[in-house]
Amino acid sequence: MGQFNDRVERQRLLLEAEEWAQTVKFIQMHSLTSMWYDTEESAKEIEENGAVTDTALNSGLIFRRRNDKLIHTFGKELKGQELIDSYTQHTS
Repeated sequence: MGQFNDRVERQRLLLEAEEWAQTVKFIQMHSLTSMWYDTEESAKEIEENGAVTDTALNSGLIFRRRNDKLIHTFGKELKGQELIDSYTQHTS
């Protein structure tokens, strides 16, 4: 049964990491057009329509809302080994 210990441990870490990924990393309310993740299009949208709320998850995704309406999603969602690596870096 020892041969399965690594698989069981990886699955345990993956389940923990998937739960951690859905927690909030930060929330920012702003009208800046120079966020590191902004695109030319998203910066122009702020200039035209004003302040937004950005919510970043540990998964790597950032959700931009205005008046509780999702207007843009940034980032790449971490999955599999990338997610486990990020999780273990932040929890050790």
